[in-house]
Amino acid sequence: MKLLAPKPGWTARADVIVVGSGVAGLTTALQIRTFGLSVLLVTKARVDAGSTKWAQGGIAAALGPGDSPDQHEKDTLVAGAGLCDFDAVKVLVSEGPEAVRKLIARGAVFDKEATGEIALTREGGHLRNRILHAGGDATGAEVSRALLAAVRNDPDIEVVEHALVLDALKNESGAVCGVTLHVIGAGTRDGVGQAIGRAVVLATGGLGQVFAQTTNPPVSTGDGVALALRAGAQVADVEFIQFHPTVLWLGDGSKGQQPLISEAVRGEGAYLLDDAGERFMVGLHPLAELAPRDVVAIAIMRRMNETGAHHVWLDVRHIEGFTDRFPTIYASCLAHGIDPLRDLIPVAPASHYASGGARVDLNGHTSVKGLYACGETACSGVHGANRLASNSLLEGLVFSARIAADIAKNLPEFTEPIHEVDSSFLIEPQARKHLQSSMSRGAGVLRSAHSLEETEKELAIVATSTSTNPCVEAWETSNLLQLAQAIVRSALEREETRGSHWREDFPETSPQWSKRILQHLEKDGTWNSTLQEVAN
Repeated sequence: MKLLAPKPGWTARADVIVVGSGVAGLTTALQIRTFGLSVLLVTKARVDAGSTKWAQGGIAAALGPGDSPDQHEKDTLVAGAGLCDFDAVKVLVSEGPEAVRKLIARGAVFDKEATGEIALTREGGHLRNRILHAGGDATGAEVSRALLAAVRNDPDIEVVEHALVLDALKNESGAVCGVTLHVIGAGTRDGVGQAIGRAVVLATGGLGQVFAQTTNPPVSTGDGVALALRAGAQVADVEFIQFHPTVLWLGDGSKGQQPLISEAVRGEGAYLLDDAGERFMVGLHPLAELAPRDVVAIAIMRRMNETGAHHVWLDVRHIEGFTDRFPTIYASCLAHGIDPLRDLIPVAPASHYASGGARVDLNGHTSVKGLYACGETACSGVHGANRLASNSLLEGLVFSARIAADIAKNLPEFTEPIHEVDSSFLIEPQARKHLQSSMSRGAGVLRSAHSLEETEKELAIVATSTSTNPCVEAWETSNLLQLAQAIVRSALEREETRGSHWREDFPETSPQWSKRILQHLEKDGTWNSTLQEVAN
């Protein structure tokens, strides 16, 4: 199954095709270059327009006095609620400190204490101060800046901007040997073309635009995960969508990307209040406002449902030095008419991070030969049912290095793609709002069999909204539909509450569900689902 698209009108070649320009894609490209291989880096919009630059919190790594990878591992496993792969987590926490040092060597500058040591703070779920941050609350922007500068200084990394990846190309043996993509540009690389390589790495980021409200930028339509699905790769853990608990509430009619109020704000001592001024997290969890974000998001939604409120409040008025520590958040609040030094900040949960994605091993291999995935596009098993705060940037740093090393060791010769006659489909762009509102209503923070079945019916209606007019908006909507179908299918199958998957009709965590759900698409478009024991 493929997206309906014109035949490729041009061809580009490189040893490795990297799709995406966030921390995972940029680091993968730089690491591949250390082995002397050429890279074609394609990115959907501008090279700096992905989710990485929006990351406010920071990077978690065991770098502080008294901290250790073992302690970081324990916190990660607790947040993952029994679905983390132990080996993957061990790789993350043990190789994380060196990956951060390498990032610093590439030019990233993190905030420091007066003594000159790197400043470390806490976020929800961490029992130690281990979060590096830059510019107070602009960590992602600094990481992106440093990596982009390194990429731009390398003439053997060709960057193609405004390029939407469409589908995988395969050779006679069924291995991926490139991708088709659509470039909005001028000259020889305009319109649909093909990029041929000896390996393809998907690092396209998240899928937050599946929902009506999200912290993700507009480009986050899960294109890499959808491509992997259509290529026959397994996806896993897609039901575990992390909703960030504290997103600036802009009104009931707001859509698309919403301003994030970083978890680090609660790490610095902010309070969550309901309309009566009660700190409702106190007594609900030993860490109160610093509980893992799924616990906080569910508590907020329940309090909103109980009181009929459309949001709760975040109180930062007592935090000294707030404007210096969080200049970006402060400016964002002021831009929306809120002065955090005097006013309570209205917040509500919004979709934030996908713990699942294309299922990969410890070296980033998907189940399809020649196809790798990294970062939020991948399900490496490190996040389990719920990502621990600030482990996402670290995952991109650690596993991109492993992917590059594996590619260099096992790189095949160039092969030519065969153009099979597959069934194709396309959904009209106007169906996107229907899809997003249905997903937020029935497959959001709180779920049940009834809400999910109703969402399935709505998605079936969306699936009938077919189009014969290929364009970026139609391709994105088609990707969103396939991802929404995968999420709802897994959410219905998992009859328990675990991590960021909350079933109102199955409120307990069940030992029999200590398994991950794998899904893949057959060539004829039928879905298959299997269960996999968790490697822990």
